[in-house]
Amino acid sequence: MAEVAILRVVHCGSAIFCRRAPPRCPVCGRPLPSGLRGAPLRVPTPFRHGHRQPRSFLLRPAAPHDGFRDYDGNSDLHVGITNSNGVVYNYDEEGIHKDETGWEQCISIPLVQPDMFELLEQWDKLLEEFSVREAWLPHRYDEEAHNCYTYALAFVNSILTTLGKQQMSKSEFTEKFVIPHTRRASKYITLHQELTAKEFYIVPLPEQEKQC
Repeated sequence: MAEVAILRVVHCGSAIFCRRAPPRCPVCGRPLPSGLRGAPLRVPTPFRHGHRQPRSFLLRPAAPHDGFRDYDGNSDLHVGITNSNGVVYNYDEEGIHKDETGWEQCISIPLVQPDMFELLEQWDKLLEEFSVREAWLPHRYDEEAHNCYTYALAFVNSILTTLGKQQMSKSEFTEKFVIPHTRRASKYITLHQELTAKEFYIVPLPEQEKQC
């Protein structure tokens, strides 16, 4: 998705999304307030350059060249784990890959806190040792039961075990860590697609947020 800013302006009890801030409200036609009160806010993109996200859980469309530009929410996603240098370890029917390109537009979920010094130092070694296990040989791959998500979650759980913490089920990890990020991404994709077709996308605000 091209990094063209999406802006948010509030007026007439609505959030008005656009690429360029209009001088007048598209709802009522009145001039927008000047100064900070009327200043448009940039909507932050939920996507990251995966190779610049060390020690993270990444998600992207299965076809890397597609990006999230036209993602419909139904196509397959591919997941991977980055080492400290942004190399993405991921698993598919060909076995383990160590990608240095192809993950330039991802949803990124950091896995290590800055104060976890021992884990920061050991991360690359643990990831490499985990990835050469027999479980991740090509013939073990199964699209439904033993796939890229299986690999990534298994590594996360191996780290939790190392830290003396309880492992997480797929549903627990997905609900707690993945869904909040994918929800934000879905809203952003909707904005992007709406603003590709028209100049403004107007959403009524909840009553408590309305202001003119």
